[in-house]
Amino acid sequence: MKLTEKMSYLKGLMDGLEIDCSTKEGKILAQMSEVLQEVVLYVDDLQSQVDELTELCDILDEDLGNVEEELYGEDDEDFGCGECGYLDEDDEDFDNDDEYDFDDDDEELYEVTCPTCGDTILLDEGMIDEGSINCPNCNELLEFDYENLTIEDFESSETDDEEE
Repeated sequence: MKLTEKMSYLKGLMDGLEIDCSTKEGKILAQMSEVLQEVVLYVDDLQSQVDELTELCDILDEDLGNVEEELYGEDDEDFGCGECGYLDEDDEDFDNDDEYDFDDDDEELYEVTCPTCGDTILLDEGMIDEGSINCPNCNELLEFDYENLTIEDFESSETDDEEE
């Protein structure tokens, strides 16, 4: 039996008892019956909305599944990680498969270490040419001024790197 049917049955019982609404007890029972009737209507409305949303979620889930199938194809296992679709570094196809070569840019990257937090940041030449950047970790302003550097400065930094 549905909630609305139960409420109708209860209302019929109350009418059949011929409760005197002029007494204190009768007033309370009549008021409780009205409040309960409103709650039942509200719950019934909520249930209808939940049913509609559930149906909509099922449709969206099916549509998303179709999009994923179109985007990733059915062979998710070929990508290494079935969850995310990307190759793991441990995957045997990671290094030797040209289809997934992420190093297609010939742009050189530079490592910069923030003196404040010690975070290492990779920058391309365009970012360095701007002259400064805020550290993404601590927001410290990092300024780049390499105009006064000589070739010896570059050579000494390369020999320092080789010694490490």
